[in-house]
Amino acid sequence: MLPALAAARAMVADPTPSPSKTFEFEEATITDLQRRMTAGEISAHSLTEAYLGRVSEIDDNCSRTACEKQKAVGLNSIIEINPDALAISKSLDKERKAKGPRGPMHGIPVLIKDNIDTADRMQTTAGSLALVGSKPAQDSGVARKLRDAGAVILGKTNLSEWANIRSSHSSSGWSARGGLTRNPYALDRNPCGSSSGSGAAVSANLCTVAVGTETDGSIVCPSSANGIVGIKPTVGLLSRTGIVPISHSQDTPGPMARTVRDAAVLLGALAGSDARDTATAEADSKMQKDYTRFLDPNGLQGARIGVARKYFGFSDSVDALMNHLIDEMKSAGTVIVDPADLESHGKFDDTELLVLLYELKADLNTYLASRPDARVHTLADVIAFNEQNKGKEMPYFGQDLFLKAQEKGSLTNKEYVDALSANHKLAREGGIDGVMDKFHLDAILAPTGGPAWLTDLVDGDHAGGGSSNAA
Repeated sequence: MLPALAAARAMVADPTPSPSKTFEFEEATITDLQRRMTAGEISAHSLTEAYLGRVSEIDDNCSRTACEKQKAVGLNSIIEINPDALAISKSLDKERKAKGPRGPMHGIPVLIKDNIDTADRMQTTAGSLALVGSKPAQDSGVARKLRDAGAVILGKTNLSEWANIRSSHSSSGWSARGGLTRNPYALDRNPCGSSSGSGAAVSANLCTVAVGTETDGSIVCPSSANGIVGIKPTVGLLSRTGIVPISHSQDTPGPMARTVRDAAVLLGALAGSDARDTATAEADSKMQKDYTRFLDPNGLQGARIGVARKYFGFSDSVDALMNHLIDEMKSAGTVIVDPADLESHGKFDDTELLVLLYELKADLNTYLASRPDARVHTLADVIAFNEQNKGKEMPYFGQDLFLKAQEKGSLTNKEYVDALSANHKLAREGGIDGVMDKFHLDAILAPTGGPAWLTDLVDGDHAGGGSSNAA
C-alpha cells in the first residue's frame, strides 16, 4: 500500500457474474485479472468502473472531465479520462463472451501519455495549452496496437510539458494544461519525467499498466522514482507514428507496469512494424509475440553481468543498494564482471543535445503539420504562443531549449551530421555494444537514478545522477 494514499482502498464488486464476490484489485497483475475475468468473477466493465472510482478518490486533474474533485488528494497524474472507456469495456465483455479473449490485454485498462495521438473524443496536447482543442485525425501506432489487442484506453496521463524539452530549468511532472504531478509515495517528492503521470498512475494503482515515451530517461526515470518497472525499447521496435516528437533518432514509446511480467506482456502487445514509421521496417522480423517466455526464475545462473561503475558514486544510499543487489546476483550464480565501464561515459552531453535541438525543430514542424485544426503549426508558432500566454505557460520556467532549437538549420547542416555520427559511435562501439562484446556480457548493470527529490518549481529538478543516456 502506498503510504501517501493508504486511505484509498480498491475493490471490484461485479454484481452481474457474481454478486457475493469482491476482488481487491490493488497490485493486481494482468494474469490475476485475466484469470478472474475467465472465471466470471469480474468483467472488463466492472474493472474499468473500479479504476475510475479510484481515480476519483485519489487523483485530481481528472476532475476536470469526469471525476469528483472534492474527493481528490491531488496526485494529479491523469490529464483526461476517456469518456468512452466504459462503453468500450462493455463491448469487449460481449466479445469475450461470444468469441473468447483476443489475448492477454483483452479488457485491461491502460493509461497513455498525453503526447500519444488517439482518434477519439480525447485530445493530445503534450501538456501544452497551445494544442488544447485540437484532436488528431488518426490513431497513433501505439493506440492502434492497444485497440487491436483489446485493451481499454482509460485516459491520458500528465507529463513534463513537451516531454521536458522546452527548458533546461524545468520541473519534471509540470505542464500548463495538467499542473504538477506528484509522487504517490510522498506528495512533495518529484515523480521524475517526462512520463510523470504514467509512472505515478501505475504506482498508485489507477490503471493496470501504462505507456510512456522516452528520448533520454523519460520512461526509466519515472519508473525508478515511482517504484515500478519501465522498459525503454530499442528505437524501431515500437511505432512512433502519432507521438508528439523530440527526436526521430532517440524517441520511442514503452511499457510501464508494476511487475516485470506485466511490462513484458504490454511490450508484446505494442511491438511491431508500422508502414507509417520507416524505423520499424524490420520490427516484425525481430520482435517476439510473447516476451514473457524469457522470464526464467533461474535466468541469472551462469549469466555474465557487467557493472558500469562510472555511473555509481552520486548517492551513497543508491551505491549501497546496488552493491547489495550485486551480492544477491552472485548468490544466484551470476558471473559479475566489475568494472565493465562504457568508454562513452560522460561524453554524450554536447553531441546529444545538438542532435535533439536540430531534430526537435524538424520533427515537431512535421508533426504539427498533421494537426491542421491546431492554433500552432511550427515550433516558431509554439514559441510565440508561449510568449503571448506567459502567465499560464511560463509561470515557473521559460523556453530556452525551444529558442535554441529554433536557431538551428536543416538536417543537412554539417554540425548536425557530425554530432549524429559522433552519437552513433559513442552509443555503439564506445557504448553498450562495445562493452558487451569486450566482456562477452549478457547484460549491463547501472543505477537508473537516485531517490526522488523534493519538487522545486523555482529552481527546477535536482536529479543527481543516472545512466539513461547510454541507451
